[in-house]
Amino acid sequence: MQVFRIGLAKYANGLNASGRAARWNPNDIETIYTAASRSLACLENVVHRNQIGLNQSFKVMTIEIPDDLYILSVELKKLPAGWTEFQHIPITQKIGEEWIGEAKSAILRVPSSIINAEYNYLINPLHPDFKSVKLLKVDTFIFDKRIKV
Repeated sequence: MQVFRIGLAKYANGLNASGRAARWNPNDIETIYTAASRSLACLENVVHRNQIGLNQSFKVMTIEIPDDLYILSVELKKLPAGWTEFQHIPITQKIGEEWIGEAKSAILRVPSSIINAEYNYLINPLHPDFKSVKLLKVDTFIFDKRIKV
């Protein structure tokens, strides 16, 4: 399976995690966020950046997750109502922190908080199976100027 990550060009030459807090991880818990499609990866960036931030130099990373690699999933029905709202971020961060800590899989499939019925894939760079996840290619990515005009 191929997944996609759009990031600043200066950080796109490897599969690295910043350890900065996000929806599915608290600070100092390294998690690599990817999306099931380039378009979802684009939208995930757009909701977190303003127009000026979208004018920087970006790359889209194509990442290969082996088909036989076990993927753990977060079931939408097990999340609280309104889980996408800011006040529920500690709940989703705890789920991600436990996933990293328990090391049951290198990949965690999570529902997108912006597109219903689509998914993001988190990668645990500390899991032993991480070595089988491959960065296939890195291409220039330019956000259309009509976004966030």
